[in-house]
Amino acid sequence: MTILGISAFYHDAAACIVRDGVILAAAQEERFSRKKHDERFPRHAIAYCLQEAKCSVAGLDEVVFYDKPFLKFNRLLETYLESAPKGFRSFIHAIPVWLKEKLWLSDVIAEELKYEGKVLFTEHHEAHAASAFFPSPFERAAIITVDGVGEYATTSLAVGIDNKVTILAEQHFPHSLGLLYSSFTYFTGFKVNSGEYKLMGLAPYGEPKYVQTIYDHLIDLREDGSFAMDMDYFNYSAGLTMTNDRFASLFGGPPRTPESPLTQREMDIAASIQLVTEEVMLKMVRHAKDVTGEKNLCLAGGVALNCVANGKILRSNIFDSIWIQPAAGDAGGALGAALIGCYHYNNTKRNITKGDSQQGSYMGSSYSDEMINSFLKEKNIPHSYAADCDVLCDRVASLIAEENVVGWFQGRMEFGPRALGNRSILGDARSPQMQKKMNLKIKYRESFRPFAPAVLAEHASQWFDIGCESPYMLLVADVVKEKQLTMSEAQKQLWGIDRLNIARSEIPAVTHVDYSARIQTVHSETNPRFHQLISAFYRKTECPVIVNTSFNVRGEPIVESPDDAYRCFMRTEMDVLVLGNYILMKSAQPAYEEKDDWRKKYELD
Repeated sequence: MTILGISAFYHDAAACIVRDGVILAAAQEERFSRKKHDERFPRHAIAYCLQEAKCSVAGLDEVVFYDKPFLKFNRLLETYLESAPKGFRSFIHAIPVWLKEKLWLSDVIAEELKYEGKVLFTEHHEAHAASAFFPSPFERAAIITVDGVGEYATTSLAVGIDNKVTILAEQHFPHSLGLLYSSFTYFTGFKVNSGEYKLMGLAPYGEPKYVQTIYDHLIDLREDGSFAMDMDYFNYSAGLTMTNDRFASLFGGPPRTPESPLTQREMDIAASIQLVTEEVMLKMVRHAKDVTGEKNLCLAGGVALNCVANGKILRSNIFDSIWIQPAAGDAGGALGAALIGCYHYNNTKRNITKGDSQQGSYMGSSYSDEMINSFLKEKNIPHSYAADCDVLCDRVASLIAEENVVGWFQGRMEFGPRALGNRSILGDARSPQMQKKMNLKIKYRESFRPFAPAVLAEHASQWFDIGCESPYMLLVADVVKEKQLTMSEAQKQLWGIDRLNIARSEIPAVTHVDYSARIQTVHSETNPRFHQLISAFYRKTECPVIVNTSFNVRGEPIVESPDDAYRCFMRTEMDVLVLGNYILMKSAQPAYEEKDDWRKKYELD
């Protein structure tokens, strides 16, 4: 059975192809279209998946879409009717798109693909739960999905056993932890559906002084993790903004204007909603343990990308083991839809893989050295060639140790929002200047945002307070005490953003202001070349940790092709670009002329 899963029309459209339970390919549309969070029908991602699977459209047994449009449309109509006439502008804005294509998805899929076969639909949270459980290494597990909203569900509890996922309970719209967090994202001046990472990164600079305000006015939290929100403070159910004037009055004034300077208020608000989110999630997790009695936990949905909360869940030891879907947001719905088709609709036998069957999440497109060479020759780009992997890794490790910033383009592209060593920008974690340099001169983003460490898995516990694998950069833990640096009394008196430039450990470029780090453990089994590179760096420096951030600039999707990588390399102050076995030095490149203003092309978030 060859099954195509699709997510589209909301945000982060994606495609995935599965054959007899094996994930052959998965990719987000944004990587090909170059439109960040592209929600359109994923025709480029589908074409890639079919090519990777060596399958024609006619060879597909089923196409499965990741939610049920009629259920979602019914919820929208109910919401608009309940809030009328307040939501009229939002109603007029949304309905034409629904009437034109969203309600007729079977026809849209048939027309786009020239497909005459079976089109099936799974519920949104069922797809998320499937994406978390079926690739996991567990024969059985509790599953929690938390996001903005699917059809009606905003949070769900499920149990997975062998090749079946069963939803046990749901919380419904408008009461949503994901939308609560996004409301604060909007209020602090960041873009909803992409700025949540920034809010999480800003939280350690503040004090959680608004926690009680949130509990007193915005959310009534119960012991089982369910909650009710006072919608008098929110505008998202029927309006065109997330919050209203009543919300603003709670926090001392209107929302921050995007791109304006951050104040201590925003930092304290971020710290407060982050703490509330962690407390809600922990209550949900305890309830899941009580209800299911399972030893293992799987997580999915956009809120499962909150790696700080995930770290708290891990350290709570409520469950013996946890596994989080790397593409936890809507893109992962395409994977879940394909797996639902495989296991639920066709009762395929599930083969559980040690570690997991996510394959390191390296499920995207790749380019051979022959293809890269053709690109370099066609563009007449100066380069050198490393004859083998040993030579390549030794040279690049030396360049990183000399504090060069390296664009690293290798193998298959990652599926999900994290770069995991194949479409990455790398730097020396020991450098006190590296965070600032990479934020301001490479990524063109806010200086407060932390970078993640990629660490050899076999050395992770010597540098970070973590006792398990974290291959997908979804868990936060502290740098171990032995590697931390003691602050002076004067440094301890600093507050807020003034604490940014204080070196806190032997690896300051990846140590956040609270001594934490978002860890990627690198394994030779899933990414031997990346592991070999860090091993070479370790031999030279006695440090098995480097900076790993996604290969893109602010507002742009992660690069997909050598052409994308070269453009990003030349637009920034990156020092080196490595395409396969080819090494490009910035100092050797000719002057680069941009055909258009890329900053206007990509909407900065």
